[in-house]
Amino acid sequence: MSKQYPITISSWTLGDKCTFEERVKAAKDAGFEGIGLRAETYVDALNEGLSDSGILGILKEYGMRVTEVEYIVQWAEENRSYEQKYKEQMCFHMCELFGVAHINCGLMEAYSVEYTAQKLKELCARAGHLIIGVEPMPYSGIPNVKRAWEIVDASNCENAKIILDSWHWLRACQPVELSVLEGIPAEKIVSVQINDVYERAYAQNVLRDESMHDRLAPGTGCGNTEAFCRMLKEKGVKPLAFGVEVISDKILSCGVAEAAAYNYENTKKVLEHAWPEILSE
Repeated sequence: MSKQYPITISSWTLGDKCTFEERVKAAKDAGFEGIGLRAETYVDALNEGLSDSGILGILKEYGMRVTEVEYIVQWAEENRSYEQKYKEQMCFHMCELFGVAHINCGLMEAYSVEYTAQKLKELCARAGHLIIGVEPMPYSGIPNVKRAWEIVDASNCENAKIILDSWHWLRACQPVELSVLEGIPAEKIVSVQINDVYERAYAQNVLRDESMHDRLAPGTGCGNTEAFCRMLKEKGVKPLAFGVEVISDKILSCGVAEAAAYNYENTKKVLEHAWPEILSE
């Protein structure tokens, strides 16, 4: 498995009902090199009675790493809640604790490019040396890659970058073609997440429900995950984390160990054909 592009099981793929050790063990046994943690799942681990040193101890015991941290939201609000301010600081702390260089960030609210870019610039300043990865989502205020790049580019911040998720890409009705990424430097794509989709999308007003409950494992739907991976490989993307984000009630109902194994095996099949370098040492 690649040490440079660690194959990571994103936090939501294993839900929020398992213990921290169950999460780590399931990921390790399945073949993943890293796990993703949201601020919420990190706090859940603390609520179990674990300390930071205890969390690091479990990771060391299983030979695993945290390789993805998320999720800062509402960062463009004029008057941000203390909850969101605390969450942002928690993400900064998690990055320092686990040695993660980037944070996944989304924005549900829609503002102008100029205003959003200014707020992104402020977030990047607070983040310091950490990379802020802006994730376009079709039901959000940053619905597609084009808008994400307009905002990132206008922020003029070295540590402002983009995260690309194949589910969000496809549900934004973007063709899986390099032309969509024209003008975006490969180094401005900080990480990647893959999954798959059904042929028919949920209605637009409930599309987020599909995203949060009904995704498919890579290569098991009609989204052509292989083509998505080949596109990014050809672009020259070098992701800091290669995430597998399959948020699926059905898959998870079989248990965290089974969900991890199923998602890894299907991810491996996709990468063997489309991006074998990710699998290599």
